[in-house]
Amino acid sequence: MVGSSPHVTRPSTSTLAQKAPNINVAIHNGICHGRWIGFVAVSSDEKVKRLGWRDIVIVFRGTVTNPEWIANIMSSLTSARLDPLNAQPDVKVELGFLTLYTSEDSDCKFGVKSCREQLLSEVSRIINEYKREEISITISGHSMGSSIALLLAYDIAELGLNKYFPSQEIPITVYSFGGPRVGNSCFKRRCEELGVKVLRIVNINDPITKLPGVIFNEKFNVLGGKYELPWKNSCYVHVGVELALHFFDMQNPSCVHDLDTYIRSLKCSKRDHTRRNMVDVMNNIARKFLLRTQGVKASNLFNLRIDETLAL
Repeated sequence: MVGSSPHVTRPSTSTLAQKAPNINVAIHNGICHGRWIGFVAVSSDEKVKRLGWRDIVIVFRGTVTNPEWIANIMSSLTSARLDPLNAQPDVKVELGFLTLYTSEDSDCKFGVKSCREQLLSEVSRIINEYKREEISITISGHSMGSSIALLLAYDIAELGLNKYFPSQEIPITVYSFGGPRVGNSCFKRRCEELGVKVLRIVNINDPITKLPGVIFNEKFNVLGGKYELPWKNSCYVHVGVELALHFFDMQNPSCVHDLDTYIRSLKCSKRDHTRRNMVDVMNNIARKFLLRTQGVKASNLFNLRIDETLAL
């Protein structure tokens, strides 16, 4: 691969999202309800020279299809059980997100593999290909995509796929844009134990970031900030460090969850004094967070060679 020109190796599909050149247009009207959900990319040799290591990046879009919207409101918690050798029934996640991540469709002519199978297979292949280099894994998603991103990060770490030598562990970082809660306090604790780093970019006016668990959440399971309540494992809890933004448009209320608006807010002009202060705070938080993840430069994260597209 020369430079950083995109190179798609192969598409892959799974149950609730079908391969399509435009995520707004389905290409199959049968029982397979698939669309593209994201892609896997890997740093080109040129970018490796700038970064100092090879970065594997996985990016997910937000909700598009009707089955995905249904999955978003399936707010019951269920045991993840992603590692057959270490089930950990207390680690629970939202049923709908887990279904999106793990479900298969044997009737789909475009492929029967689940999103999980495709991702773990491709990540393992890339790690094996570059096992003699220093590697990092960066996963990002918007809305529902951020939930899948966090599940994938947890899954990779729980299975130990990021440990390609006994003494070497590939760092895993998640960037969540407007993401909902995914699991309970045990899920959060396990992610922390496994070393999964999460930066949550949140608009304080975005209702999706307050779901699920509007009432029963991390603020409800501890009494007086000291005593854990008996139902704490049944409450949804956010994972990671929060970077709070504040934007709202009366003429376009839906902008509070729009990814383009999130990105524009992160790139806000320094000519506005209020926004300038927000950028300074954002930079300080982001700098501290990134230092904890081996000094990754955010400006370099997405200048990558596309390695594979994915569909959920």
